Amino acid sequence: MSTAMPNAGAPVFYTVRETARILRVDPSTLYRAIREDAFPAVRVRYRYVVPAAALNRLVAEAAESGGCVDPARLVARRRAEREVARLSGGAPW
Repeated sequence: MSTAMPNAGAPVFYTVRETARILRVDPSTLYRAIREDAFPAVRVRYRYVVPAAALNRLVAEAAESGGCVDPARLVARRRAEREVARLSGGAPW
């Protein structure tokens, strides 16, 4: 019996190694950034996975700005927005 999944289109998550290959950085650099909360990732038990949506946003922002994109700044902004929403009872601001 085959355990291969049928091709269902683009992935929803990337492994850290796949993400590092896409970004052309060393996986250890990416792991360090994830542990420092400077790069968006989801921890599933002992592994990290990177949401494809987060990676697509980084790529889109880099293409739009034509400059350097700092994932840590994006994560900090997202964290601040969540905190504001939490403190305001989830109401839009």
